[in-house]
Amino acid sequence: MQCNLVKTALVLSAVLAVTPALAAAPDFTFSAIDGPAYNSSDWRGHPVLVVNTASLCGFAPQLTDLQALADRYADKGLVVLAVPSDDFQQELENGKAAKAFCELTYGIDLPMTDITHVKGPQAHPFYQWLAKDAGFVPGWNFNKVLLDGTGAVVGTWGATTKPGATAITSQIDALLD
Repeated sequence: MQCNLVKTALVLSAVLAVTPALAAAPDFTFSAIDGPAYNSSDWRGHPVLVVNTASLCGFAPQLTDLQALADRYADKGLVVLAVPSDDFQQELENGKAAKAFCELTYGIDLPMTDITHVKGPQAHPFYQWLAKDAGFVPGWNFNKVLLDGTGAVVGTWGATTKPGATAITSQIDALLD
């Protein structure tokens, strides 16, 4: 029996030695809507919820929910990044107008990128990586992607899942515990 345990331990250690560790996601830079760029490496060690938004979308009231989620978890380290996009033809004409509209209408002060492509050949490198490595392409505005502290995808949700839904908050809670 001791011989079998030694063989099992040797086989297991050999398997572990050749099994690569999960690599962290690449770093991405997003143009900020009104200032310096955001670099995902600044958020390493923190979960990040990335949401493609649009000011004129029927789901735009979720911006209030995104702000509430960010406020609820800010002290624990969650970052919520709004990525305005006009890929579904529901964004205002420029970043300045989108930022002003979101601040005035929904009271948000979340980090926001400039208007960004989230699908197709012009998609931002983050969304290209997301499509290739996670098989996820936003099908509409307000698709949500939760990343863990290494930048790995934890979960993705469509527009109909509200930011405060248990499906999302339970994943955030698990990452912050």
